[in-house]
Amino acid sequence: MPRDFRQFGQLGESLAVRHLKKNGYRILARNYRNRFGEIDIIARHGKTLVFVEVKARASKNYGPSKAAVDRAKQKKISMVALGYLKQTRNTGAKARFDVVCVDAGTDQPRVEIIPNAFPLAYG
Repeated sequence: MPRDFRQFGQLGESLAVRHLKKNGYRILARNYRNRFGEIDIIARHGKTLVFVEVKARASKNYGPSKAAVDRAKQKKISMVALGYLKQTRNTGAKARFDVVCVDAGTDQPRVEIIPNAFPLAYG
């Protein structure tokens, strides 16, 4: 695993993209940014638009990657997603939030998709 955090993050996202594609997701955008922040991956899974947050961990020292998407992060991702839906005129689209966990504490990284990981969070 790379030692540089940016390299590690990019590797985690690449592993997530590969895993998502293998599971039937069609990638629409990576590192989408607007004035509210950034979403790691935007994909389509069947007829559903999916906003994906990738959480990669090199070790278990800071807890499981699943726990890293707290309420504040959910709110930020929700605001970016709403901005994307408005910008692309897809406000009526069926959408959800998934989290992809990449745990790379061993030689073979473990990748897990958590569909519907959290509801729309705002306010």
